[in-house]
Amino acid sequence: MTQSIRIGSGLGFYGDNWEPVVSSIERGNVQFIASDHLAELTLAILQKDRQRDPSLGYARDVVPMLLRLWPLMQARGVRFVCNAGGLNPMGAALAVRTALMGKGWHPRIAVVSGDDVMPQLQEAPAQFDHLMNGATVNEVRDRLVFGNAYLGAQPIVDALGQGAEIVITGRVADAALFLGPLVHSFGWKLGDASSAEDFNRLAQGLTVGHLLECSGQGSGGNFGAQGHWQSIPDLGHIGYPIAEVAPDGTATLTKAPGTGGLVNFDTVRQQLLYEVHNPHAYFSPDVVLDMGQIELTDEGQDRVRLTGARGSPPTDQLKVVAGFKDGFKSEITWGFSWPDAWDKVQAAERTIREQLSERKIPFDELFVEYPGLNSAHGPLAPLPPVAELNERAEIWVRMVLRTPSKAAADGFGRLFPWMALSGPAYTCGFQGLNNTSELLGIWPTLIDRTRVKAHVEMLEVAA
Repeated sequence: MTQSIRIGSGLGFYGDNWEPVVSSIERGNVQFIASDHLAELTLAILQKDRQRDPSLGYARDVVPMLLRLWPLMQARGVRFVCNAGGLNPMGAALAVRTALMGKGWHPRIAVVSGDDVMPQLQEAPAQFDHLMNGATVNEVRDRLVFGNAYLGAQPIVDALGQGAEIVITGRVADAALFLGPLVHSFGWKLGDASSAEDFNRLAQGLTVGHLLECSGQGSGGNFGAQGHWQSIPDLGHIGYPIAEVAPDGTATLTKAPGTGGLVNFDTVRQQLLYEVHNPHAYFSPDVVLDMGQIELTDEGQDRVRLTGARGSPPTDQLKVVAGFKDGFKSEITWGFSWPDAWDKVQAAERTIREQLSERKIPFDELFVEYPGLNSAHGPLAPLPPVAELNERAEIWVRMVLRTPSKAAADGFGRLFPWMALSGPAYTCGFQGLNNTSELLGIWPTLIDRTRVKAHVEMLEVAA
């Protein structure tokens, strides 16, 4: 049996930096790279791409990324798993193959699909209630534009078992990108696992995936501990986390030598609890993880040992993220200077609200915030007294109109220019006078896993 596997983090989101992955491949002794291109809202971005061009709908950074990484991977036998396929995994795979073939490279590429559940959402609108507020999908059914279930590790295991060197998926659970190579390498049981020991191994693997799925955030990036974040060295050359995993699931978190960042107890535990609602029941398609007995042992020298994850059988449902057309928005930012900066801001806002009312412009919301005063913390950041605000050198205001009407959004910017000469003295300029964009709402729900069938297709290797 394989003694241990080293798996490295790829991207943590669409647009992330892949140069740290080079270090993991060249100096990290990894056998796999798993790359997570899909944040929770990324499918909405990809849907806008697909609306403009049906051949798109995938994370296009996967092409230049693999052009950079593939020759390094090929020389060392490193295999690559990613979810950059987004809404169009086959399109992503074909684009990657075309680009690599143009360089004379011919990797074995597998495509994982089956996560698209739009037909199921349309067939049974009485089901699929919103996970957060319980609303029925009937409210948005005619506006749905995508719906994708979070697949688990099994199709990735199947693809690797068929010899794939590059696996491109659509929407899978983030940590499953890492669990798949571990299950493939060690022969762990999935689905029909029957013992507590089986589920504990899967839980360890899932925890590894959770710790690696956010690229540099697992090795000191975005570290927020007050008074300690300054101690993270050389973020400009950060090394992404690497896990060395034994057949029993025991793992050591580290990074490539000679890279920046830091892997220690504090940076790892921060990532451990990232985006976790209930640490005793972290749901995934393959196992329910209980973090309550996890032990992180700081061994020094950028090495943290992970043990103690406990697992139980997964539920009969899979999470779905769907998107629906939700109107339009337009936004303007402009600034006012001393004297009486705050009073000028308030006068300008009143004027805009009067124009919206008098012109009977339809809108759902006019959102107003003051960059530098309350943008980061909203209502948790009480504003200073008016007298102090009026003495500030400058105050900026951001106004966002949310409306069901594209015409109303397009016209929002035209409410402002006249104030350059006829409104309160502003001096700081307007930004965003022509800034209309379509809004896509997110609809999280659940689906019976028996209604979701994953597919694996190997692309032919051209001679």
